[in-house]
Amino acid sequence: MSIVAQTKNGYVKLSLVSENTLRVRLSNENLFEETTGPVRYGIFNVNETYQTFIEDNKQLQYSNDYLSIKYDLSNNHLFITNKNNEYGFEANLSFSKTNGFQAVILASSDEKYYGLGDTTRECLQKRGTVADIWVKNVKSYVPSPFILSSKYYGIYSNTTYRQIFDICSKNNDELAIFSEAGQLDLFFFIGDSYNDVLATYGRFAGKPSLLPQFAYGLTFVCNMEHNVNDVMSDMLNLRREGIPCDVIGLEPKWMSTYYDNTVNKQFSEERFPIPPWAISKENNEQTFFGAIERLGFKLSLWLCCDYDLSYEEERNAVIKKIDNNKKYKNDNIRSIDDFELDQNIGHEPILMDKTIVKDEAWFEHLKKFTDYGAKAFKMDGAWQVNEHPDRLYGNGMGDDEMHNLYPLLLNKQMAKGYENHTGERAMIYSSGGFAGIQQYAATWAGDTGGQEKPLTSMLNHAFSGHTNTSCDMHVFTKEGIHFGFLQTWSQLCNWAYFREPWLLNKELKQIYIEYAKFRYSIIPYLYSAAYEAYLHSTPVMRPLPFVFEKDELVDDIKNQYMLGEYLLISCFSNDIYLPEGTWIDYYTKEKVIGPKSTTLTLPTNKGGGLFVKEGAIIPYWPEMDFVGEKKVDKLTLEIYPSAFSTYTLYEDDGISLAYKENIRCESTITCKKDKQIIINVSKRNGSHDNMVKTRLYDMKIFTIQPTSVLVNQQNISYTYDNGILSLAIDCSNNDCEIIID
Repeated sequence: MSIVAQTKNGYVKLSLVSENTLRVRLSNENLFEETTGPVRYGIFNVNETYQTFIEDNKQLQYSNDYLSIKYDLSNNHLFITNKNNEYGFEANLSFSKTNGFQAVILASSDEKYYGLGDTTRECLQKRGTVADIWVKNVKSYVPSPFILSSKYYGIYSNTTYRQIFDICSKNNDELAIFSEAGQLDLFFFIGDSYNDVLATYGRFAGKPSLLPQFAYGLTFVCNMEHNVNDVMSDMLNLRREGIPCDVIGLEPKWMSTYYDNTVNKQFSEERFPIPPWAISKENNEQTFFGAIERLGFKLSLWLCCDYDLSYEEERNAVIKKIDNNKKYKNDNIRSIDDFELDQNIGHEPILMDKTIVKDEAWFEHLKKFTDYGAKAFKMDGAWQVNEHPDRLYGNGMGDDEMHNLYPLLLNKQMAKGYENHTGERAMIYSSGGFAGIQQYAATWAGDTGGQEKPLTSMLNHAFSGHTNTSCDMHVFTKEGIHFGFLQTWSQLCNWAYFREPWLLNKELKQIYIEYAKFRYSIIPYLYSAAYEAYLHSTPVMRPLPFVFEKDELVDDIKNQYMLGEYLLISCFSNDIYLPEGTWIDYYTKEKVIGPKSTTLTLPTNKGGGLFVKEGAIIPYWPEMDFVGEKKVDKLTLEIYPSAFSTYTLYEDDGISLAYKENIRCESTITCKKDKQIIINVSKRNGSHDNMVKTRLYDMKIFTIQPTSVLVNQQNISYTYDNGILSLAIDCSNNDCEIIID
């Protein structure tokens, strides 16, 4: 339930969206329409069904097991207390009689702030900075007006108008949020950890989607000058060189018209000829689509879009809105970090759309390409990140309200269009976006290369509820290859260059192959981490302050992260900080006790640090060229025993939407080390359409020489060599208990 009350100079509406989520809105009049695009178009989940507030002596009050709320009507002062950690915070709220708003949240002296999406690539910890929430080429591809406090609350400012977050920059004890347009509409999420707050936020703004399993392999994007024979050559080279890869991508010259943003695009008859009699699903096997499929690849097509997407959104709007003409403000300046210098984006604003077919959804014309065999689409920055100063969109919005919203709608319509047409998960990857993008698409860091700054961007996304992130792999150094393969998803983009691994020098080529094979071996680990992201909003790439919240030394470490729960990655520096705990160097198997700062001496074929957290349980696949090449009935489990650890392995069919109905298998592995090592491996719980009949494990347990090994109270044969105990078990139909003395 909600309450509307009169304040000194207007009205306030307070709503409990969940037991630990408060929504606050201010208005000149007693009128609170749902006008923001993400809510109106069903992207955000707003369900105001909880308890009513009490009004007493000009104060609104509410309390439950999680939080206590007080709102002073005389001065628009809000006070919220988290009952679990007894921390409270205050906010002073105001709005303009004409337009715009301001919110000031009082900051404690030791408070830290994270999030805000891709608004900066200079830092993780945002205190002392200013963030401009406006989609920009290179500077800010995917901004998000969501900020996360070290006091375990988050704030989302619900408007797509341009707004500013001043995080204790002007005034050291104030977090200020202000805009020159729109109404104040804030969501406060209260939790007991960063992940708790992100999970609550995810139930509102959408949880990260689970990509098709092949998307967690390697995406290889061909040179845009390639024709069909060049593409076939690339695919054959990947297979001949033993480089596992799943997605083969075509850049803009696959189309008959370069950068064709209309609904009339076709394959270039010169570069990708298709005999007229072969254009059908039945004849695909005789065209290059069939050849791509037989080699185990999935076809990805580059797209640009300037279509007026709002007509389709209005047709399906959950809540209707009154038309509204707005003013425009330009701020589109070339960034010094624009590595690619793409002449088609980021310069002059784009004017009125001339491509729209008002009664046709954008995805309608793409159905034929999915019928041919396209399994992925790359959404270029053109024209979604450009400003459109004189466009009045079909929903009545001007560019000031639609600019941030547009890339979100584009990726929504791409993902939903693909899923509705095929019944399968979408692999849509985009450079542009906004809060909520995590529901629909993966992103890459745009035209900024593949080194330190894109890594910072990905870690900022992790604090903003978005996990399926990547960048253009930098292949000319082993450091770039190391980072490029140890991300949530990986891609090598040639664009206009020659970055193919077989064109590298002998040393780098071999390093590339080794890292590619390593990535594919840990896909079960990465996929289970992606499942955790979908279920609990826990990012796959986890910033150190996200995991080690109490360690102040990790507050702004930008070149390290946890990949999943157990692997610590360091990039672009041999100086590394290992937080509290015991860490095992993956290359040497040497143990290091943290907290400790040290300098790495890396093997010559490695480009960065890789450490395993003691207690780790890591599943591996056998070697394969692409996801799904073979049925996997046997996995390798590496276990690094600690006092106690647990791990859940998630498996499903890898492609359908059944995961949204909780159709999957879960296997739980626990390890306890005291006088004995006791490992419990459960049989698979649940089922799915692609489920193998048997589940075998080759166990590799890092321990001292045992005196006996029992499996389900029976002696079992094993080997022991150089600190590794190896044995095989069958958990197809029964749980297995391993006792090691």
